[in-house]
Amino acid sequence: MKTQIKICGLSTPESVTSVVAGGGTHLGFIFFPKSPRHVSAQQVRDLISDVKGLETVAVTVNADDAYLDEIVGVMQPSMLQLHGGESLERVSEVKSKYGLPIIKALAVRDAGDLDKAKTYDGAVDLLLLDAKPPKGADLPGGNGVTFDWSLLEGLQTKTPVFLSGGIDLSNIDEAMGRVRDSSNSIVGLDLSSGVESAPGAKDISKIEAILAACV
Repeated sequence: MKTQIKICGLSTPESVTSVVAGGGTHLGFIFFPKSPRHVSAQQVRDLISDVKGLETVAVTVNADDAYLDEIVGVMQPSMLQLHGGESLERVSEVKSKYGLPIIKALAVRDAGDLDKAKTYDGAVDLLLLDAKPPKGADLPGGNGVTFDWSLLEGLQTKTPVFLSGGIDLSNIDEAMGRVRDSSNSIVGLDLSSGVESAPGAKDISKIEAILAACV
């Protein structure tokens, strides 16, 4: 099975094209005004107008229905990612209302955080395990921080999982090893800051190198 690779925080035609050409499977777009990667629904609709065969993911953080209505209505994503503190009830509500596959992000620092994964079995289509943000950080993700991947040995979930948080060219081989480990549920990787030259500025050469390393 092909490794699924999501490049997140895209905002330019060049970055989208590089993911498509390099064999990525998911295009992630950030709808969170505090983020340097924030985009508008119309901007994304224009960016993905010619994209075929890839999942287009709208990443939101504790978004209300009015904002989700706008994103879904204009962008027309193929998946929604909930990257805030959304409760299980809220996750189910969003999935039911919009009828789209849901990615739920979980912030991980210790084994207790990872224990929450199994509570989402049957409620979401993918889990994304990201490192808890540093103290005082404004962003729930995209901080270039990695959690202790040895904790993954205790992961218990029936839901497919994307590994995220601080993945870049320096640790991509180890991250891919976690995907290839048949004893866990990890099916793919999610990258954002690891393929940037500065926050929000995607580096095309890094995207190409990362995707080449994941073949």
